[in-house]
Amino acid sequence: MTDLMESEVRQRESSAATPPFAWLGVGAIAAVAAIMLFASLGRYGFFGDELYFLSAGRRLAFGYADQGPVLPAIARLMDLIAPGSLVALRIPAALVTVAAVLISAQIAREFGGSRNAQVLTAVAYATSPFLLVQGTQLATNTIDTALWVLISWLLIRWVRTRRDSLLLWAALATALDIQVKWLIPFFWVAVAIGVAIYGPRELLRRPVLWVGAGLVVLVTVPTLIWQIEHDWPQLRLGAVVAAEQSAIGGRYTWLPLALAFAGLFGGVLLISGIWALLRWESLRPYRFLAVVPPLLTVAFIATNGRPYYAAGCYAAVMAAGAVRWTANTARRRRYVTVVLVAVSAAIGAFSMPWQPESSIDPVDSPAEASFKISLYGRFGWPELREATADAYLALPEAQRSDAVIIADSYWQASALDIDRQRYGLPAVYSPNRGFGYFGTPPDSATTVLWVGNAEDEMHTACSELAPVGRVDARLGYPDATRNVTIWRCTPRQPWSRVWPDMLRLD
Repeated sequence: MTDLMESEVRQRESSAATPPFAWLGVGAIAAVAAIMLFASLGRYGFFGDELYFLSAGRRLAFGYADQGPVLPAIARLMDLIAPGSLVALRIPAALVTVAAVLISAQIAREFGGSRNAQVLTAVAYATSPFLLVQGTQLATNTIDTALWVLISWLLIRWVRTRRDSLLLWAALATALDIQVKWLIPFFWVAVAIGVAIYGPRELLRRPVLWVGAGLVVLVTVPTLIWQIEHDWPQLRLGAVVAAEQSAIGGRYTWLPLALAFAGLFGGVLLISGIWALLRWESLRPYRFLAVVPPLLTVAFIATNGRPYYAAGCYAAVMAAGAVRWTANTARRRRYVTVVLVAVSAAIGAFSMPWQPESSIDPVDSPAEASFKISLYGRFGWPELREATADAYLALPEAQRSDAVIIADSYWQASALDIDRQRYGLPAVYSPNRGFGYFGTPPDSATTVLWVGNAEDEMHTACSELAPVGRVDARLGYPDATRNVTIWRCTPRQPWSRVWPDMLRLD
């Protein structure tokens, strides 16, 4: 009882000593970040995944093969508010990214960080070539990362104040996040291990924590039912991601890329933050956070996950690094800070999608494009629609009446689907990724326009196959909007019989 009373006294003293929030400095950083993001929202075209979110949003469900329902719901909402608007679709991504900049500074404040520490934390977040730039498009990782930052802040604030309502809010944020991606459980497992090692072990004994966990499970039940009914495609997708990562270096490049995503200054604060959490006495109550990045690194390297999967924990650790960094008032440290921030800001600005289209060089292979997928995945969609519409209109009228379109990839299918009525196209299908679960072509579809280069698959499904069009956008993504053939296919068997075996997540 005495220990508990002393703990509560220390928490009240800590609360009273919390520094004021650096509204002016942090607000200025957030404003600059917002200007950079909003200035780039209209750049180029829709990214392939954004097109998919729009298509999925027109088929709202509790679950999808490759994600939760939050992104499709956001895309649907923005599409209803401003139909066809690229900028409107991306506004939520920009807003949550700016919010994450502000919350990261609040984390530094929870650690007892001065105004300078708060500003440096915001600078580190806003100059990251990943944390900021991901806010230029609507993506699962954009929303997921921002929610990790929010959950981290709520958890850290609980450690300081012991207000159990914060754990409930963290549970609500977790319940929302698990409807985006299934990564947040990795964070909580890492936190639980860190707390078991370093404390505060009281966290694991709080009833509200387990009530919150039950709430998360309850909210996730509809998605789990959908996954069960469809043979757990989201779990099978893990092997697909692992294969994709292996093709670009896999485990050998994971750690260097993960550090690069933090940015130059952010990477310095990340390393400094782990050291400070482990060694600095004033951060002793938050020491459990030091093991979170290493544990996530081990987990995601072992599963061959993407290097940015752990980026959501960066804000908390960088905030600890900023607090420790600003504790050293030596003039040399200030000079180093200025140089690091300046270089990081330049790299961050260069990473934004501001390059003129005329100066971008085309690529000829998917492997080459994959290293800049967020760039080349935004081009060629109008050319794809126009070429497909031309091929469809060239069909004899008798064939057009029962024709459908099948696309190799979910990107292609989504691009054609969302503008189908405008271009006068028939129903669109694809066996790829989540789009394959949107429906099966009718058995009455005896004429098919097949968009893609998967000839082995086409020869298996089609008794007759003839090229009737071509898409070759200069900056298109190879095999999606560049070097793509459009075929006329006569099916061998009813689609209801062959479609289930054609579904693929790669």
